[in-house]
Amino acid sequence: MITKRIIPCLDVRDGKVVKGVNFKGVKDVASPVELARKYSDGSADELVFYDITASAENRGVFTEVLREVAKSVFIPLTVGGGIREVSDFERVLTCGADKVSVNSGAIANPRLVGDAAKRYGDQCVVISADVKRVNGAFHVFVKGGREDTGLDAIEWIHRCVGEGAGEVVVNSMDADGMKTGFDIELLEAVCNIVNVPVIASGGAGSQAHFVELFKKIPTIDAGLAASVFHFGEIEIQDLKETLRKNGVNVRR
Repeated sequence: MITKRIIPCLDVRDGKVVKGVNFKGVKDVASPVELARKYSDGSADELVFYDITASAENRGVFTEVLREVAKSVFIPLTVGGGIREVSDFERVLTCGADKVSVNSGAIANPRLVGDAAKRYGDQCVVISADVKRVNGAFHVFVKGGREDTGLDAIEWIHRCVGEGAGEVVVNSMDADGMKTGFDIELLEAVCNIVNVPVIASGGAGSQAHFVELFKKIPTIDAGLAASVFHFGEIEIQDLKETLRKNGVNVRR
């Protein structure tokens, strides 16, 4: 049986980990290097590093901070933010990333996913979709959730996977920071149309929310969260023990 992954997320702005609610009211939390080391030593299965203002500010990801984070961890590291060209993949991978996450860049450059997958392999390319309901439909947002593309999120994710994305991170903007549970409706819609690993992001507020996620959507591959891990509201080792007790197969 495939084990489910638990993944902390570092949203980084100006070299600091930050967190907001519904992508707004963002505040500083801690040093990304310190948190990365904590998670690497504390049973996290992987780590995600997002430079959340790189796309909006039209620049590349902070390479100095990324190098320090990469040196601090011994678990797979996914990095996103300001990825617009295949050369950005090379730069981020050289800094120590294992996988590269794209969102805004894949919309601005429709060839990006396919070209990167051909060069580095599907397993290296992650589509990170910021999704929000607009008049009852799921839309893709870009530039750190600031801009509605008008694109149907489910169709866009399906297209990106068809072009070579080997993994999907589904960020529910409606659930982000609310701590009321994962967006089951959205996640089911994505899992029903792709055959690659799907990572649920947005809404985790308790251990029970992770249990609900994996029980209601057996095909979901991983649960991602930020503030509940950053502030010690959920300890990853405790969460994994709870999941095991509820019949969810997780790594040690």
